[in-house]
Amino acid sequence: MSEAHSHRRQALRDRLRAQELDAILVTDLLNIRYLTGFTGSNAALVVHAADEPGAESRTVFCTDGRYLTQAQEQVPDLERVIDRASDLTLADRIGSAAAEHRRVGFESQHVTVDRRDVLAEAAGKAELVRAPGHVEHLRLVKDETEIEALRMACAAADRALADLIEHGGLRPGRTELEVARELDSRMLDHGAAGPSFDTIIAFGANSAVPHHRPTDAVLATGDFVKMDFGALVDGYHSDMTRTVVVGKPADWQREIYELVRTSQAAGRAAVQDGADVREVDTAARKVIEDAGYGEQFLHGLGHGVGLEIHEAPTLSQRGDGRISAGMAVTVEPGVYLAGRGGVRIEDTLVVRPSTPELLTLTTKELVAV
Repeated sequence: MSEAHSHRRQALRDRLRAQELDAILVTDLLNIRYLTGFTGSNAALVVHAADEPGAESRTVFCTDGRYLTQAQEQVPDLERVIDRASDLTLADRIGSAAAEHRRVGFESQHVTVDRRDVLAEAAGKAELVRAPGHVEHLRLVKDETEIEALRMACAAADRALADLIEHGGLRPGRTELEVARELDSRMLDHGAAGPSFDTIIAFGANSAVPHHRPTDAVLATGDFVKMDFGALVDGYHSDMTRTVVVGKPADWQREIYELVRTSQAAGRAAVQDGADVREVDTAARKVIEDAGYGEQFLHGLGHGVGLEIHEAPTLSQRGDGRISAGMAVTVEPGVYLAGRGGVRIEDTLVVRPSTPELLTLTTKELVAV
């Protein structure tokens, strides 16, 4: 991965020069992982903007002694400094070379006001400048290494759900908590490092709560079962929701399920390179509104996924911008009937120049178990 990380740092340099910054102090751990591959819990990084031979040799990584060996293995291509106060140590180095550090960016979206003051004092004559979102902007479009990790994470979730259903995991008498724990365990069996987030399992009327937390509620024949879950692989998150019925579906269940399935298909079809995020949301939302259930669609259509479970872009009426090839997004419309039950269907997709690539492959037909 060192070559991929080097390319990402070069792309960051291009952005820094466009903002007339001499360097940036990166302190967010996920951004550091993206730029270096380091997965520890304490680190900082200085990336210089210079576009010249040997520019990489000026990039400095810092972590503490607990990660000495790990840093040697994960960050072999950069200068490494070992010190507990990683951000402060690098800020001090910036101050010691103030002649080449006139304007230095810092991740103001992650640094507290108090910490900024401490770093600015250490940086001395170098001007510490707010520089939010530079690495996150690069993270919007995934490279093929990242997409493969997402593909593997989605496959682990698909296989776990198939196993759960095949082995009778959704049988009357079980609790939401029991099903959630089994689903998490089965994702581990299929190569996940863990779940992407707290797994949502919702039976019956609880399925009408969009982000219900599993309880001791007992599964009964006739219940909807809404399952929102994902797997974590190499730091990348999958996200999928499927809703099934225990026993024979009632007419009202078939009606709202088919409505959500049609809406979700419209949303997936709208995931095109260059599409406005609000228009993607509208494509799915209009299907539900036209059927008279607009007030029961209680959230945005989707969001980006990657090193975080919720990343930009936001596919909603409050979102902004356009989607581009290489972005990974979810499409997850829902209809929630309070006191009765709800349906959500969600996929993770990668935007491609033509048809989006679907990463979550479990059927979206209504399954009765």
